Amino acid sequence: MGVQLTVVVPVYAVEDFLVACLDSIRAGLSPEENAAVEVIAVDDASPDRCGAMLDAYAAEHGTVRVLHLSSNVGLGLARNAGLAEATGRYVWFVDSDDQLPPGSIRAVLDRLRETEPDVLLVDHLREHEDGRLQTDASSPLLAGEPSLDRLLGVQHTAWNRIIRRGLLIENELWFRAGWYEDIPFSNPVLIAADRVDVLNRVCYHYRIGRPGAITATRSERHFEAFDQYDALHRWLDRNDTPPAVRLRMFTLMVNHLLVVAGNDSRMHARFRRPFFRRIAEQYRRHRPAGHRSPSGSAGIKHRLVAANSYALYSAVRAGYRLAGLRRRPTERPPLVSQDTPVSSRPVQTSSLR
Repeated sequence: MGVQLTVVVPVYAVEDFLVACLDSIRAGLSPEENAAVEVIAVDDASPDRCGAMLDAYAAEHGTVRVLHLSSNVGLGLARNAGLAEATGRYVWFVDSDDQLPPGSIRAVLDRLRETEPDVLLVDHLREHEDGRLQTDASSPLLAGEPSLDRLLGVQHTAWNRIIRRGLLIENELWFRAGWYEDIPFSNPVLIAADRVDVLNRVCYHYRIGRPGAITATRSERHFEAFDQYDALHRWLDRNDTPPAVRLRMFTLMVNHLLVVAGNDSRMHARFRRPFFRRIAEQYRRHRPAGHRSPSGSAGIKHRLVAANSYALYSAVRAGYRLAGLRRRPTERPPLVSQDTPVSSRPVQTSSLR
């Protein structure tokens, strides 16, 4: 049968989480299932003990192939290095500070054999530093009536989609250097696919708030999101993307950039105004014909971006934050059991290439 699934694990400064991540990939697999999975761990010139830990793990378990990069290249290019060595029919990019809940690999293998999709989307839970598990806001989209428009709204990360390796090669879909490398990759794989399947089952635990993680780091490098979105729109142009998809992608882009702008864990106050100005530039540059602002509070923010009105945006943001603080004592994200059974069903979309 050969290798069905390659799991690529980029590794950088995660020595406290690395072994748990690797163990979670192979846990509970039968010999036949184990033979169908290869794990490629890419040591991205990690400054801690991760490189030595990978070598020791591979020597002890014999189930991990280790690549040591001579210099640090970043998450996206480290993933590319692992992808270049992959032999599986499908590839899954798993971040080395995250974990797979028990049974995930088996469920994914079974579904891939059953439906043979180009892309398989899976659900995930957000894991807080205190161990609390929380459902992602986009997860309900996996359970609703399937459509490309709906699935494009699922969190656009590399690790919640298992992709046929041939699809990436055929469409020259690789990761770019820099932060926010998922932007020009994750949704194009859905648009390029002839068949997208949904496994509406929690198969991934995404760690949030870890010191050193991009989403928990204040830095000017968050401005790199704009270059990544420019790359995404160049891809959309080259592939004659239908107008309805362009409209959807534009709205999602503005929503995402506004989330980054408003997040104190990422955006220092002194960067917020210039970041907002860049969102307004991006709005003017990429706004497709026929675009209308969404309804509700999101629409208010869209219109403020369109008007390039930072002063009003800042006032609106302050109001929302005050209202949120007032609600916070009585509102906590619910605890979620990873063992809760969830139904799953296949989804088929038409090719948009």
